[in-house]
Amino acid sequence: MSLFKARDWWSAALGEGEEFDQGCLCVGDVDNSGTGHDKVVVGSYMGMLRIFSPHANKSSEGVPVEAQLLEVQLQNAIVQVEVGKFVSCSELLHLAVLHPRKLSVYSVSGTAGNVEHGDQYQLKLVYEHNLQRTACNMTYGSFGGVTGHHSLCIQSMDGMLMFFEQDSYTFGRFLPGFLLPGPLIYNPRTDSFLTVSSARQLESYKYETLAVATEAENRQDPDMPLKTGGKRLMPDWTFVLGEQALDLSVPSFSHSSSSIFVLGERNLYCLRDNGQIRFMKKLEFNPSCFLPYTSVTDGTTNLLLSNHTNMLLVYQDVTLKWAAQLPFVPVAVRVANFPELKGVVISLSSDGHLLCSYMGTDPSFFSTPKVDAREVDYEQVDAEMKKLQKYIREASRTQDILPKSDAEDDLVVTAAVSPNMDSQSLALIQDIDGVPIPSVTIQVKVKASCVVQSSKLTVSIQPPLAVTQDQFVLEPMGVGSSTVVAFSAFLNGRYPPADLTGDITVSYSSPTGVPRVLQSRFCLPLALVCVPSSPAKTTKFKITVDTNQAPVDLNSIFPEFSAKSEDKDGNSLAFQFLSGAKVTVLASKTSQRYRIQSDSFEDMWLVVKELVQRFDRHFTKLGVKDFKKSFSGPLPLQEYFLSVDHHFQLRVSAQQYQDLLSERAVQFRAIQRRLLTRFKDKTPAPLQNLDTLLDATYSQVMSLAEAAEENRALLEEAFVRLRSATHLLVLLLSLWQGLTPDQTTILEATLLPLLQDTPQLGWEESCDAAVSHLLRTCLSRSPKDQATSLAQAGGSVLGLPRDTARLKKHITLLCDRIGKGGRLTLASEANVQVPIQVQNLAAPGGVEPIAEVADGDGEELELPQEVTKLIKKKQPSKKVKKDKKEVSKETSEASVKEEVGGAEEPVKVAKKEKKEPSKEKKEAKKESSKEPKEEAKKESKKESSTSSSSSKEKKESSKEKDKDKEASSKETGEKKVSKKSSVKVKEKKKESETGDA
Repeated sequence: MSLFKARDWWSAALGEGEEFDQGCLCVGDVDNSGTGHDKVVVGSYMGMLRIFSPHANKSSEGVPVEAQLLEVQLQNAIVQVEVGKFVSCSELLHLAVLHPRKLSVYSVSGTAGNVEHGDQYQLKLVYEHNLQRTACNMTYGSFGGVTGHHSLCIQSMDGMLMFFEQDSYTFGRFLPGFLLPGPLIYNPRTDSFLTVSSARQLESYKYETLAVATEAENRQDPDMPLKTGGKRLMPDWTFVLGEQALDLSVPSFSHSSSSIFVLGERNLYCLRDNGQIRFMKKLEFNPSCFLPYTSVTDGTTNLLLSNHTNMLLVYQDVTLKWAAQLPFVPVAVRVANFPELKGVVISLSSDGHLLCSYMGTDPSFFSTPKVDAREVDYEQVDAEMKKLQKYIREASRTQDILPKSDAEDDLVVTAAVSPNMDSQSLALIQDIDGVPIPSVTIQVKVKASCVVQSSKLTVSIQPPLAVTQDQFVLEPMGVGSSTVVAFSAFLNGRYPPADLTGDITVSYSSPTGVPRVLQSRFCLPLALVCVPSSPAKTTKFKITVDTNQAPVDLNSIFPEFSAKSEDKDGNSLAFQFLSGAKVTVLASKTSQRYRIQSDSFEDMWLVVKELVQRFDRHFTKLGVKDFKKSFSGPLPLQEYFLSVDHHFQLRVSAQQYQDLLSERAVQFRAIQRRLLTRFKDKTPAPLQNLDTLLDATYSQVMSLAEAAEENRALLEEAFVRLRSATHLLVLLLSLWQGLTPDQTTILEATLLPLLQDTPQLGWEESCDAAVSHLLRTCLSRSPKDQATSLAQAGGSVLGLPRDTARLKKHITLLCDRIGKGGRLTLASEANVQVPIQVQNLAAPGGVEPIAEVADGDGEELELPQEVTKLIKKKQPSKKVKKDKKEVSKETSEASVKEEVGGAEEPVKVAKKEKKEPSKEKKEAKKESSKEPKEEAKKESKKESSTSSSSSKEKKESSKEKDKDKEASSKETGEKKVSKKSSVKVKEKKKESETGDA
């Protein structure tokens, strides 16, 4: 509620179920009383015409009887009402009523009553015009400069302007480029008509131009030549608004304030009569109607503007002067003068609420009671401040992305899966190879702790599983009420799923209007996708799981599969998937091992997962706290890579099918154009077998489309199998290294970054990027390598790789790093202390990104030379000094090492390669300045003292760094000398090594 509220002076509710719009309200002395007081005329779309004369006295119930002068039910809907001099032989005001197909002009007359019933008012029809076209709106004025009476102009729904001069039809003109009707107004100063076209621009047409334009008997194409005399209709000027206009107004308060006002959907425009803009006001709300009503100062205009937030705003040009609150959103607003009060604002709502109000405020007599002043207890304030600071620190310390849930949710969702299969299966596929497909019922109970009006429940499940119904609209629930929803799940494909879990999502709005979402998860039984069978003796793939507890009877672990099992000892159990291979579980009689074997690597995932989970539940019930399970065998990476290659080949095939379809489609359209040109040609020409080529191309397009669709189905199946194999690999890795649940989650998110393939982004490139990130961060060989990778900027755009060699190499390296003790964590990036030099390089343009080999041919990632200088500043070790002969061998071996994390070895090689040329240059300078005799003496001295020679070499190497630039400038002239000196240096090193021995 605004402080400035529109004061209710008189109001009325007009009928029930009636609708009103912008043109349904007008004011004026329609009964020609001669007092100058206005009457309020209201017409509705239901055809009801009412005339009121409001008074100050208010009635609590309904409309005051003495205020309503007339109420008439007309035959047709009332589109617009206007008051003006519409009869040629009379100076009195008459009422013009516009119907969709009729224009009627009435006279309103009142007869003074001699008794207590009061005055009587009558409505008499003066003349009417039947319209050939459906009317939209109308305007009136002294068209052509004629004085003494008003003419009418009606705009039809198809863009025709029909002009009427009293009781005769003058002419009609079609607006050019018309699509939808807009507001229409007459400007008496320039004798022109203004409207807003569908091109969202304001157009002005002079009455003289309309009169001499082409006669609009039938609508013609503007591009066709004129069939009758006259000129083509063109606007005198246009102004681009860029938005649709709600209303137009041309006030005429004074000659100095000649303006045209346009109310848009987001802006208020004021233009001069020639189409030049005076000012524009950008509105921060959605307006509903407006009215320029007076000019207080010369050159300015005051206007009323109402919006959809029930506000009535008073502007003086672009300055807001007053704001008042209304009880509704008005569709029309007028200003009228009544006997008791002048300048009353009359507003009408779309549902018939008529209000006469005035601006101002009522005085408030409420006074705030005086409170006793208290002294401030500083100790209490200090304690409260510390308490609040503690809350702030706790809130800022938590880094949860999702907000914490409330203590009690508005809804509680619980899902219960039936322990038994349905007696009558609801599966779409009845059987696979003679084995019936079962279905299981899931019941979802939604309990409300508050009033919930509308909520929706959605069920999502992984393919090839399906449900009978996946969306439900729940009924409104009260406090404590509950709703139960039931549906069935079943297998709907000829391959096993990768996940037996499903998600239930309930979306609703809280009582305060805040949208909320609740999620719940359910797990389907293993018996939904497989049946018991006889164990298989020979299989291709085998996995062994070790435990630290005594062997368990498999029949007690899987009671639902033990009824039909042939092995009564509980040492073996077989699962036959409905759409897959057979999986056998064998328990060792002597050791604590369990073997899972099958002919399909992917199909073992669900059985291994179920076996591990049931082991945990079994030993938890027995109270065993130190139960451990592990995997000791080698990781089945080669078997896993078979699934990766199969999925990648199908993706490549899908891309090839897409390219071929594009080529055939282009060919098909080209042949169609050729044929169309031949058929349109006036002189018939032979088709030259174009029709045969068209049929053949069409057949190719259809064949390729069918093949692409078949490949898409195979790709979906391959991705599900790849997910199963990836889940199995993650489980084996966690059992192999004893990963924590958090580390297992990180590994699963790395190897399964997508839930489904898309044409833009596939599993291979996403997984490769995630694995490379782990290898560069938490699994890097040293913190400095990790810091370098964090300083690296940029990255290539992910796309379909050429092959899977690089991906398989990275996954192998990931498993190797984890097997050597690497631990997965997301906080490692924040814990690494990046060196200052690398931080400087991390600035824009500081370091180049590490170049990666796209083809995965085994070459190593090499750091730029500037980075290697900053990262490696250690002195070369003894091994490096002794092995300077093998520098060339080490450089060739360094290129064969791993691509990721192998930045340490290239740095060492780079340091060796850099130190040797500098030493050779230094020795070359000394050799060139001495004679051969002095060289022999120097060699004999170095043979006797090897330790002093090694110290000299260190000093020389430090001095050579400062003189590196000078040596590079003299490098061209010292090539021959450096070759000889390098040979002598090698001979000296050999002699020093023999002396050490």
